[in-house]
Amino acid sequence: MRIPWRQTLMSYTFLAPALILLAVFTFYPLVYGAYLGFTEYTGARFAQGLGPKFTGLDNFRTLAGDPLFHTAIWNSVRYLLVVPVLQLASLAVAVLVNKELPGMTWFRAAYYVPVVTSVSLAAVMFEWVFNREGVLNWVLTSLHLTTPQKAIGWLNSETWAFFAVMLVTFWRGFGYYMVLYLAGLQTIPQELEEAAVLDGANPWQRFWRVTVPLMRPTILLCTLLSTIAALRVLEEVLVLTNGGPLNSTYTALMYVYAKAFQGFDFNYGLASAAGLVVAAVALIISAVNFRLFRTDDVAEGA
Repeated sequence: MRIPWRQTLMSYTFLAPALILLAVFTFYPLVYGAYLGFTEYTGARFAQGLGPKFTGLDNFRTLAGDPLFHTAIWNSVRYLLVVPVLQLASLAVAVLVNKELPGMTWFRAAYYVPVVTSVSLAAVMFEWVFNREGVLNWVLTSLHLTTPQKAIGWLNSETWAFFAVMLVTFWRGFGYYMVLYLAGLQTIPQELEEAAVLDGANPWQRFWRVTVPLMRPTILLCTLLSTIAALRVLEEVLVLTNGGPLNSTYTALMYVYAKAFQGFDFNYGLASAAGLVVAAVALIISAVNFRLFRTDDVAEGA
């Protein structure tokens, strides 16, 4: 059945405002940013009133020979360690709060508070926690795990600063993924849980044989979102350590930000090329996640 052209025209008329906004604020910047990755566009050229100059793969060769970029990529990949911990913790708490108990709504809201807390406020709070005279060292001293003389300045330590920033990311993202998992849990038919109970399955077996298989689309979504967020972490690093000490927390997005916006001789071309590399890494990891889940589907179907 053919759709009348007037109806088609009316449909696109209603879609036009959204499509125009997407074209101006999403598609054009995306395409232009990708183009800049293959050009020379520095502060010097901008000051002279010159536009981007196409240079092919020169920016990527520069990145390949830049030790700081290698460190930034390695730190971003290491940051992926937070993903499985964050997902397991979020799923476990979602299962716990998926109960009809008095006051449970308040618990769910409390877990979500860090998500809506500004990163500036979180930075002030965690600087107080990680300070040499801060809460964390006080707790460790109270448990006789350290002494005031051996207290660690967590954000000033080349060894521990990375994990301290990672903890802030965990704290900020935990409630968000918990809510997503909670929404997924509430779509599971109660009849399946009841049938498993009648078959003699214990809570652990019901979780692995009923809950987890039905939650796999949600788990995939949360894993992808968390992976991409870990690769593009910037705010926590910027406000807590600014990439230090000794570049131990210097991530790929920090490199992009520094090349594009810090200093007078900014380099949009190099920053865009670095952004393309980060995007490529994110796409590869996302493809691996999809492949793993699809393989599981085939195995289960067999």
